[in-house]
Amino acid sequence: MQIEVVKSKIHRVKVTGADLQYIGSITIDQDLMDASNIIEGEKVQIVNINNGERLETYAIPGPRKSGEITLNGPAARRVAKGDIIIIISYGIMDFEEAKNFKPTLVFPNENDNTLT
Repeated sequence: MQIEVVKSKIHRVKVTGADLQYIGSITIDQDLMDASNIIEGEKVQIVNINNGERLETYAIPGPRKSGEITLNGPAARRVAKGDIIIIISYGIMDFEEAKNFKPTLVFPNENDNTLT
């Protein structure tokens, strides 16, 4: 049997922008993507602490050391600049493998989204 488990999480980052006119996705500072083991194009879930919204999209890299967290396209309507969000990715694995799997968890400074 295979199950879906948390693979990566960026816990509590501040939204720096919302671009309704972009095609879609979430732009994440490349340093945060690397630290959390999230790759370009990977499906992610966004959980908005401020309003309870949950949505799924895919990750695209933003400039390193920029702290950028921008929701693009329709997702831009579900956040506001300054909102605090959690970004989660999941993996599918064998049940026995999942018992010993440890996700990558990142806790950046939520004031400027930098790694501490």
